Amino acid sequence: MEQLNDKIALVTGSSRGIGAEIAKHFAKHGTRVILHGRDEASLGKIEDEIIRDGGQAMHVKADVTKFAEIESARSEIEKKFGPVDILVANAGGSFTKPAPFDELSEEGWRASVEGNLTATFLTVKSFLPGMKKRKSGNIITISSAAARHVTGRSPVPYSAAKAGIEIMTQQLAAEAGPFGIRVNCIAPEMIFTEKHRAMIPPEHLKGIVEYHPLKRLGETKDVAEAALFLASDNSSWITGVILDVAGGAVMV
Repeated sequence: MEQLNDKIALVTGSSRGIGAEIAKHFAKHGTRVILHGRDEASLGKIEDEIIRDGGQAMHVKADVTKFAEIESARSEIEKKFGPVDILVANAGGSFTKPAPFDELSEEGWRASVEGNLTATFLTVKSFLPGMKKRKSGNIITISSAAARHVTGRSPVPYSAAKAGIEIMTQQLAAEAGPFGIRVNCIAPEMIFTEKHRAMIPPEHLKGIVEYHPLKRLGETKDVAEAALFLASDNSSWITGVILDVAGGAVMV
């Protein structure tokens, strides 16, 4: 992955979990990494870890549902590191619990759409003009297996927002391709993060494992490896793809 040396990558939502793993993985392959999140202490620890291992990193804070804050963060990044070559729009999450459709709250719906679809849209909107001007760039969005098939485990607002990210990714890939910009999306199935370790009773794990043809749970490294591939020239003829990192649980 020598072609990633000195590339500048921003990974939103990288204070923990998948985002943190992607950022650390990129840094190990020579990418200068910008971390983003709300937890200053966690961001500082990951930044220190990257620097201690010989990488380069900085972190920014911004509410990715507010365009002005993203623009301010972009300005800070460009002053300290330079323009972003690789944008991983990872920030998001589930902001409401699963429920029957007619029992879903308006607040839960709006929070899910804002925190996932709108956040991704505004983040890309801020960085895309510079990439178009430079006629180069690589954008990776993050969806979910919840957007790929119906499952009672995921709240409908979350699934719908992630599905919106997928079609937005493909529309953007078609528009940005002539400017030398590739745009792809990763759709992970359940990734066994620290959050899931705390939430899932051990007796339920066997059933979850059996649900996947590869008979194991996904790890953050699985998603990071996929992001690294899409960020590199090894995938130079790939754009507009939804890459299922799902252990075979999703086959579209």
